[in-house]
Amino acid sequence: MISAVPVFVALAGLVSTASAHACMWHNSMYGFNVTDNTFSYDNRPQVPLYNMNFDQWWLHGHKDYPPNAGDFLELPAGGKINAEISCDKGATSWYPTSQGGDVGFGSNFACPGAQPSAIHATGLDDVKGCALAIAYQSDVNALKPEDFTVFSVNHTCVWYLNTEFEVPKLPACPEEGCHCAWLWIHSIDSGSEQMYMNAYKCKVTGDVGVQPIGKPALPRRCGADPDNGRPNATPGNCTVGAKLPMYWYQTQGNNMFEGTYEAPYYNDLYGFSDGAQHDVFFDGVIASQASFTVTTPASAPTTYASAASSNAAAATTYVEAASSQAAEPATSYVAEPSSSPAAEPAQSSTTSSASSTSSTAACRKRGGSKKKRDAKAKRSHARHLSALHH
Repeated sequence: MISAVPVFVALAGLVSTASAHACMWHNSMYGFNVTDNTFSYDNRPQVPLYNMNFDQWWLHGHKDYPPNAGDFLELPAGGKINAEISCDKGATSWYPTSQGGDVGFGSNFACPGAQPSAIHATGLDDVKGCALAIAYQSDVNALKPEDFTVFSVNHTCVWYLNTEFEVPKLPACPEEGCHCAWLWIHSIDSGSEQMYMNAYKCKVTGDVGVQPIGKPALPRRCGADPDNGRPNATPGNCTVGAKLPMYWYQTQGNNMFEGTYEAPYYNDLYGFSDGAQHDVFFDGVIASQASFTVTTPASAPTTYASAASSNAAAATTYVEAASSQAAEPATSYVAEPSSSPAAEPAQSSTTSSASSTSSTAACRKRGGSKKKRDAKAKRSHARHLSALHH
């Protein structure tokens, strides 16, 4: 039973708060049964990725550890799914396949028994969101980073074990299925520079759509960013339409080059709304150069048009630049309305001495508060030109 009033406890035998990490557990996952002994290094699905070569981070290095035939992550078109995100497979409904068995504590916190630092956050208001992406490519050996398109985001991720993802009215997958990815980049203030990526076999079910997804483009840093001296959002600088996942802080294959203290997130900072990404059916483009209308459930249409200059931060109509493109007809997609869960003030648990699958890969901690870090050192890191305010 889920605890209504959780309280954090720090007892021996609980998940290590200094080293716990998370992933979305499902038997359609590549590497679902990988243990800390499978590789020459700890490469369990929940272990973070940083400073890795392409073969190590791409699909978490689990390309050769596919799910069993017939195991798919099913995505109901226009509906939603419940994802189980946890530091420990034993805390999810998949516990029978966990090394340590059932270690659930009856809580809906992603890392039962641990402090928020286990998910690299100081609290619910410090989580940065995570995403699901889809690639209409059945052959994992032919799959490329640019094949993925983000189709759903949850801004309260990672915090809850049970996390809802809304699904736009996606078209059907090939007969052999699609590939999906779960993606997360956490707050810079609660751990080292890392990204998370896991791959899954997936398929779209139910009343599937007929409109193909657009060609994805790189997300751009366009939201309010007061910590870096940018108090106002610049919505005309956002990427609208289909967006690529963000591959960051590896030695090879990055598509985002933000510095250590300017991590890219799956939230408003990079133009990712909470819920289904209903603009996924249009080619990705800078908002100031776009010309299409997206109608989302229970909301007014959002229009992106090229014309005279205007860039109000709170506007739902973005009008900027001189080049005009012919507008595509408005497209409506029916989905269930968003229902983000209320925040849990803290976490309760009972003790457990069972061996678990929580990550033991150490995080590199940074000293001092972010505000005290040297501004010149921050600027010395490489920055992604298209992702910064100008």
